[in-house]
Amino acid sequence: MKEIIFTDAAPAAIGPYSQATAFGNLIFTSGQIPLVPATGEVIAGDVSVQARQALENLKAVLLQGNSSLDNVLKTTCFLADMADFAAFNVIYTEYFGAGVPARSCVAVKTLPKNVLVEVEAIAYRV
Repeated sequence: MKEIIFTDAAPAAIGPYSQATAFGNLIFTSGQIPLVPATGEVIAGDVSVQARQALENLKAVLLQGNSSLDNVLKTTCFLADMADFAAFNVIYTEYFGAGVPARSCVAVKTLPKNVLVEVEAIAYRV
């Protein structure tokens, strides 16, 4: 049975979608952008600052679903500018360490609220 996952520790959805859904032991997150959960505003800063906030938001959603970044199987990462790829990778590695999941990373024309980065994940629950 499908379960909807929601937490106040991550920004509320800005459209008609859930922060995440789970089915059995799998969690599918929506893309997390660098919104500050308390205000719903985009965090000011470069791609490193925004990547950190997006990954904190992702972490909060996963924790609410009884999972963690350690249990992520695959991420899809969206960058507004592929010139930010190296800087994004530095922050990404801080969060995933040596156990990095499978990943796709693509540049897109525009992201919601004109942010610089968005990250979604598929993870398993413990």
